[in-house]
Amino acid sequence: MDLLTEIVDRALPAARTPRLAAPGLATVLAVAAVAALWWPAWRVLRLVVTLVHELGHAVVGVAVGRRLRGFVLRADMSGHAVTVGRPTGPGVIATTWAGYPAPAVIGALLVWVAAKGWTAPVLTALLAGLVVALLFVRSALTGVVVLAALAGTGALWWWRDDVLQQHVLVGVGVVLLVGAWRHLATVLGRADATSDVGVLARLTWLPAAVWQASLVLALGLATWLVVAEVLAVLGGG
Repeated sequence: MDLLTEIVDRALPAARTPRLAAPGLATVLAVAAVAALWWPAWRVLRLVVTLVHELGHAVVGVAVGRRLRGFVLRADMSGHAVTVGRPTGPGVIATTWAGYPAPAVIGALLVWVAAKGWTAPVLTALLAGLVVALLFVRSALTGVVVLAALAGTGALWWWRDDVLQQHVLVGVGVVLLVGAWRHLATVLGRADATSDVGVLARLTWLPAAVWQASLVLALGLATWLVVAEVLAVLGGG
């Protein structure tokens, strides 16, 4: 079997979708909750949430026609992605808004596709995305985080175990969702002009509270999707 065949085999969805059983799901949820809420674990994992946040800015920026120059993560949970284009208009507004919802949206999608048996194609896409992201890393810490994410994703993809992939993606999805709420909580009710919400208020002249409400709504919808999927499994649906 040649390398191309090996790669294709690892990118195809499972021939038979593994059933996400209630006991396994409960264990995954418990581990994910500890990982997202226990400070020693969160201190490390928050960098992954920040990575997804910044890649959200980057991907949407490129999608609306802006040029990505690079992105940086910092140990204090902050970061920035630099895109170049028009300083005003819907493109820069969409790019700025995309950061906070990105971890929640990606987290919800991971849970959903895992339950449907599409973990292998999703892991393949994530690997490709992380390889591209490496080209735009602009600090040592950022490089370490991206390489660690690449190593973990690559190992899970190469030594394929459909059940393990399913449970890991559900766990990661829940961590990203909880992490998105933790990140958003740091800006709710604040008027920091340098935050994404502050920048959106300056770009549009809409009050920061309106943009905060839109972010809460986006995270709420992602949470609803995850809760609905979890309840369907726990209820035997």
